[in-house]
Amino acid sequence: MAATGWLGLTSLGLVHTAISLIAVFAGIFALLRYKEITLRTGWGQVFVWTTVLTCLTGFGIFQHGGFGKPHALGIITLAALAVGALAGRGSLGKHSRYIEAIAYSASFLFHWIPSFTETLTRLPLGAPLLSSAEAPELKAITGVLLVLYLAGVALQIRRLRGTAAASPLAATTGA
Repeated sequence: MAATGWLGLTSLGLVHTAISLIAVFAGIFALLRYKEITLRTGWGQVFVWTTVLTCLTGFGIFQHGGFGKPHALGIITLAALAVGALAGRGSLGKHSRYIEAIAYSASFLFHWIPSFTETLTRLPLGAPLLSSAEAPELKAITGVLLVLYLAGVALQIRRLRGTAAASPLAATTGA
């Protein structure tokens, strides 16, 4: 078992958490500023690359004994980022911009699931709010996150359609 430090995290866990927080804030800033996450913006680039690093550092964390749900989520997140990057280059046909929004928004959603899980099962120290990652409250939170994701994607697609109707060039370049 690796030595633990602040909040019961290993050194790798601390680095992983710090990088993931940068990714989350970059995603929030990208969504607030540009209404989407895309590699065409600085905040989008920070989000994507720190999310990649979050996944890679997460693969070295085995708090629960081996490969588990967080590792599977990391693989799914990397796949969503790859799809988003391909779509952002227009490589997935006429619906590339919509696919990009869906994929990057999914990777943003995927940050929140472990964020809530780890926070609520660790804090406050000594008496966490939830006893385990299987707590029914976490399933409810995940359901709310899914609804927020679907609403956010619907708003992005609506905005992209409006942009495409106003200017076909703007929809493909992000202008």
